[in-house]
Amino acid sequence: MLSFFIAIILLIAGYIVYGSFVEKTFGINDRNKTPAYHNEGHIDYSPLSWWRGSLIQLLNIAGLGPIFGALLGALYGPVVFFWIVLGTIFAGAVHDYFSGMLSLRHNGAQFPGLVGKYLGRPMQSFINIVSICLMILVAAAFIAGPAELIASLTPLSFLTAIFAIFAYFLLAALLPIQRVIGKIYPLFGAVLIFMAVSIAGALVFSDATIPNVTLANLHPEELPVWPMVMVTISCGAISGFHSTQSPIIARTLKKESEGRKVFYGAMIAEGVITLIWAAAGMAFFGGTGGLQAAIAAGGPAGAVNEISTSLLGTLGGVLAVLGVILLPITTGDTALRSSRMMLAELVANAVSLKGKPLLILTIVPVVIPALLLSMIDYSFLWRYVGWTNQLVATVMLWTGCMYLLYAGKNHFICGVPAMFMTAVVCSYIFYAPEGFGLPYGLSMTIGAVLTVFVLAWYVFKIISARRQGAYEQVEKSI
Repeated sequence: MLSFFIAIILLIAGYIVYGSFVEKTFGINDRNKTPAYHNEGHIDYSPLSWWRGSLIQLLNIAGLGPIFGALLGALYGPVVFFWIVLGTIFAGAVHDYFSGMLSLRHNGAQFPGLVGKYLGRPMQSFINIVSICLMILVAAAFIAGPAELIASLTPLSFLTAIFAIFAYFLLAALLPIQRVIGKIYPLFGAVLIFMAVSIAGALVFSDATIPNVTLANLHPEELPVWPMVMVTISCGAISGFHSTQSPIIARTLKKESEGRKVFYGAMIAEGVITLIWAAAGMAFFGGTGGLQAAIAAGGPAGAVNEISTSLLGTLGGVLAVLGVILLPITTGDTALRSSRMMLAELVANAVSLKGKPLLILTIVPVVIPALLLSMIDYSFLWRYVGWTNQLVATVMLWTGCMYLLYAGKNHFICGVPAMFMTAVVCSYIFYAPEGFGLPYGLSMTIGAVLTVFVLAWYVFKIISARRQGAYEQVEKSI
């Protein structure tokens, strides 16, 4: 149990110490007019208080990720505590901060636009496709589970529940942000926090024993920790999905100094929530074997329900139902909203439409495939979300790295985690069953070779920048 408390302390200390260092490296300026005021009145721009923005950001980036992902990651044992803490502080929170602050500095630009500016047009074209596909997959994957639960608890059929959820999705994705998201999402964000804190408190005072950290791999099926854990636990450590959500809130900040609270802080909060659920999964079921049996019997949702109702009684049951229904829905609708915003940027120079015609043009290509994919088995969809998600995260870290390099700042705060995540995605895709399914040794060898090529590119970029004698002052072009 001592490791659990130390991990929480480290996450909080990471926000205070390393978060401050990252903010100083970026260089905030509260005299800059934020997009919320520069474009006030637009459907996606509206000044919100930082605490409201933080809760919305937490809900947008979290959903069921830090709960389901934490339970699946806990199958590897307390070794996951290392990844949750280190990944959150040095990779995930940095990723979220730069995706949000770069968007803010570029008038609320979407993730692909930032990639194009700092990694070039070819990469922008590639990431446009990958990001929109990720949004569609997330929206579809986060509908099937809630729809199934609604169908089991109400007279509604599964198909009716799906259409009802999609009707809400359209409203939330098309209405001004302050109409729905700005009003009710802070409340849902507070529910997510309350649920995690309640579980943590009940767990500490229960008879269950939270295991101390160890490097041993305790997965019942002996799946390798590297690189499987880094993809399994994504939302609780680093997730590319967050880079598509941060621009939504970047368009609502009142001043730049709020960025650390909203972007870095929300990721730290998600790391704490993930840590709590990972610990709960291992402790409540008496180890990874018991946890695997619980997941096999009722899926992650069944495990969440059993933990919640056993530790918190009726309240836990209500929270579990709210979590399994509301959290994925509130992630799915913002996924559609961000994909709509990406498409709007993509077609803005190609068409002369504005207002409602542009909204319809950009929402239809997203809604239809998401609706069709939602009929497919959830577990099948989720396998393809994982690697795509971490690929997007890797590209975002390289984007932040190039921004810092060109600005003559400490680019290693993004470059080091970017190299780490490059190794993860290059290794995972060759080993994973949804990838090439190659033998582990061969997959790791190919992944290492590809990583060395990327490292060589990084070194070349550094040398080229130093040879120029002066770095591009990117702030002047903003």
